[in-house]
Amino acid sequence: MVRCIMTATNHDKEYRFAKALEEVRKLAKEQGMRIADEQIRSAFAAQELSEEQFSMIYDYLKSHKIGVDEDLDPDDYLSEAEKDYLEDYLSGLQALRQYTAGEKEAALLAAMAGDQTGRERLVKIYLPEVVGIAKLYADQGVYLEDLIGEGNVALTSGVAMLGCVETAAEAESMLIKMLMDAMEELIAGTARMQESDRKMADQVSKVAEAAKELAEALGRKVTPKELSEEGGFSEQMVKDALQICGGAIEDILAE
Repeated sequence: MVRCIMTATNHDKEYRFAKALEEVRKLAKEQGMRIADEQIRSAFAAQELSEEQFSMIYDYLKSHKIGVDEDLDPDDYLSEAEKDYLEDYLSGLQALRQYTAGEKEAALLAAMAGDQTGRERLVKIYLPEVVGIAKLYADQGVYLEDLIGEGNVALTSGVAMLGCVETAAEAESMLIKMLMDAMEELIAGTARMQESDRKMADQVSKVAEAAKELAEALGRKVTPKELSEEGGFSEQMVKDALQICGGAIEDILAE
């Protein structure tokens, strides 16, 4: 996307652009997935971008659930199944009592001091916050239910890590950041896994196609060694493809 926005081919300009865009995303994240147009233009002030390029930046940010001078409605990105799940999940949270701002601050301070009761109370207070943050990361390749689950795990561990900050406000910022980082890592990890699965599927498909062609030429099933010699694959690649699909490539003889 960065390369699509940039028209200049100079590597240094692309690097500075990518760095500024990452800074904008980081700032928006710190501000609750919202950023001002003035902040964006300030970040790119030294790069003399056109209005068309700024427009493409805005589109890019919107695609990442970041509002420019406005809050986006996360519900717009939820599927019907996710909305149904969320309705059921939130109904369960309604049993939790509401906490005042003063009680929230007291729980943060208690957790910072290492008080176990304060930590447990803080988890209950922030369970609805996890839902709100998870909705910001909807429609990015991970089910809302999984995002909430990952956020809850981060919340449970995070409340025990607040002793390094000095104020309740810093503790809250740290906790929110941990929740967002956990969800972003889940999304990134899922993307890596999907890419790995795609590559394995491509590998099996190429080996199966080559095996079919060679089997038709020979009039019989082929061995992994024959396919390696004639098809341009390493013998290990052929064996890996067989293992991935449980030996279900019908034109290769099982060994």
